Amino acid sequence: YLHHYCPKGHPKAMSQNTVMKHMQRFKKIVTLGYHLEWMERNPFNRWKPSFTRTNREFLSQEELRVLEEYDFLLDRLDRVRDLFIFSCYTGISYADMIRLTHKNISKGSDGKFWIFTERGKTKVPVKVPVLPKAREIINKYDEHAITKVTGTLLPVITNEKLNLYLKEVAQAAQIHKNLTFHMARHTFATTVTLSNGVPIETISKLLGHTKIATTQIYARVLERRISEDMNALEQKLEKNRK
Repeated sequence: YLHHYCPKGHPKAMSQNTVMKHMQRFKKIVTLGYHLEWMERNPFNRWKPSFTRTNREFLSQEELRVLEEYDFLLDRLDRVRDLFIFSCYTGISYADMIRLTHKNISKGSDGKFWIFTERGKTKVPVKVPVLPKAREIINKYDEHAITKVTGTLLPVITNEKLNLYLKEVAQAAQIHKNLTFHMARHTFATTVTLSNGVPIETISKLLGHTKIATTQIYARVLERRISEDMNALEQKLEKNRK
């Protein structure tokens, strides 16, 4: 079994998917050694990873609305909520979001404002149209004391504090889910885009994915969307009968 160690030194078992990710990286090193003729055979030659399908949480349309409209008394929670909502309407991860400046925003060929950036993890270019809610948040922090000092588009906060404060945000807004920042990206892929009819190929481009299969993990078809599609089909079938 593979284990990782928490700060106190107590071993904690890894999940199946984490083990597979580490094994894939290990396989690359071993395969390189084989090609350099440091070993006679590649022990990973017939090995294939076995991932467990996970159930990724996201906010529903109602939960997203509640979070948007909730009036937080503490400024730090208000800022964290805004960062989360911004990601819900752009799909941009936290690591990429905190690097954004006004230089990343310019008009596209359609005459509207877009965010032009790249995923820090993969260096894949990402182009995202600025939806009204995202634009509202950008304007809110345009002359903010924090962004004036940092020169960033939005107020910067450490990832550790961000996810800690999100627990307080969820509790205050009475959202009974384990609110993490990555859930905003899931919400963008499902509630904001897919459930409103945006094709999965478009969502894949917006998220900066290189494979549709990766997007399919995030973007699950919601029951409401299935119902709408089937109702449309039913109407077409009825029309064809007449």
